[in-house]
Amino acid sequence: MLMLMSNLRDLEIRHLTALDAVASEGTFARAADKLGYTQSAISQQIASLEKVVDAKVFDRPGGPRPVTLTPFGEQLLVASRDMLKRVDCMAEDLNRFRTGTVGRLTIGTFQSVSATLLPLVLGRMRDTHPDVEIRVFENDLDDQLEVAMTRGELDMSFVVGEMAGRFESRHLFDDPFVLVARPDQFAPGPVSLVDISREPMIGQHHNSCQIMNETGLRAHGLDPKYVFRTNDNVATAAMVRAGMGVAVMPLLCVEPDDPRISLHPLDPPIPDRSIYIAWRPGRTLSPVAERFLELALEISAEFVDRTVPVPALA
Repeated sequence: MLMLMSNLRDLEIRHLTALDAVASEGTFARAADKLGYTQSAISQQIASLEKVVDAKVFDRPGGPRPVTLTPFGEQLLVASRDMLKRVDCMAEDLNRFRTGTVGRLTIGTFQSVSATLLPLVLGRMRDTHPDVEIRVFENDLDDQLEVAMTRGELDMSFVVGEMAGRFESRHLFDDPFVLVARPDQFAPGPVSLVDISREPMIGQHHNSCQIMNETGLRAHGLDPKYVFRTNDNVATAAMVRAGMGVAVMPLLCVEPDDPRISLHPLDPPIPDRSIYIAWRPGRTLSPVAERFLELALEISAEFVDRTVPVPALA
């Protein structure tokens, strides 16, 4: 018994396929025709099978008469057909995975992407891949997204900056910093940093984008005077509308068509932030991850136009 159980690990799918074909067709010749093999090949497969299980599986009367299963062969055929069905199911599952019909995907993101780009990508994924399971992890701290990717908790993540050498990434678009003010607070068009320096400011806590923001302003001699900080983009705009101060924010973080605020290019401008999508280096992306990447790149083209500073509404 122990020897038989050990030998069964040497069974191959082709052995079971030959057993099923001969049992169904009754002769080795017809089984060979069904499978597209030679009769000698089928005979060899059955002989190999009988050697592995150490038992006869067919009684062979000789001549043109059909072969019949031995009692052991009957028992083996039941188990074999069950296994072949499982193999067929596995093949179907793998084909669905390979084509991106099914799969799992965990995406990292941050607030402004979550509110703009990501819903468009997810909507397209849902339309074309409704059976894919997608989860989203949001964090405004890039280092936390990096840690999650390194641990394998994220398949890929939207990030600010290329992260060269640490992750593979693709550039999506550049996102300029703009001044957010009340309507008619400044003349339409660019606003100088000198004029901004006289205003109280609404800022965020020290995440990566805020650090870029302040670094750019200070490089031009502006030392922001913050009267309120929040990492909520909606709250930042609300405080500007309330007249508490002005804000310098990435364009993606604000709603350009909101008539209750006015957007202005900065004069001189500070460096744009660059939006990327990244994943662990040396890791093969799943078909659904590759499709998500394709959609992110495709839909990001719609945001390139938003990087062009727009005149403030009068």
